[in-house]
Amino acid sequence: MLVTEAESLTPGCALDVGSGEGADAIWLAVRGWRGTGVDIAQAALDKARARAETVGAEVASRIEWQQRDLAEWAPRPQSFELVSAQFMHLPEPLRSHVFASFARAVAPGGTLLIVGHDVSDRPDDGHRAHLREVMFSADDVLTAIGGERLRVDIAETRVRSSAQEGKFTRDVVVRATRVA
Repeated sequence: MLVTEAESLTPGCALDVGSGEGADAIWLAVRGWRGTGVDIAQAALDKARARAETVGAEVASRIEWQQRDLAEWAPRPQSFELVSAQFMHLPEPLRSHVFASFARAVAPGGTLLIVGHDVSDRPDDGHRAHLREVMFSADDVLTAIGGERLRVDIAETRVRSSAQEGKFTRDVVVRATRVA
């Protein structure tokens, strides 16, 4: 979803929250963005750093990797032209708290992009049943970011084709812009 929603944005300073092994932060850096990749797992960030370096020194130099626990950390308000959280699933009330902090981090004219597994997508197999508790809807995101003076550009569920039976097939996509 990042490619679809961010491809036309003018590069600036980006925050990739839940960066994992860094694919999104690297994709952005290749396109001229400067950014910060944040994740709780240092091992994932170490892999992300190494992957960025294999792409090239210039790309790697555009990304700062930070280990952060979102229960204890929030990004600086109005400091990023893009804040992206892709498939980061947290329980309530932490989810609403961090989504609001992401919204506050969007600079004037900047974009917030939150994507995740839609709560209406019910995993059938027993080992995924627990995920329902951390899945969310577009309305859940809108409620969390409601007081942050953002214009909502997209708030929808998108169907994603899946070759594997039982995979999630519906994703929440919320994109909003801070009015300058």
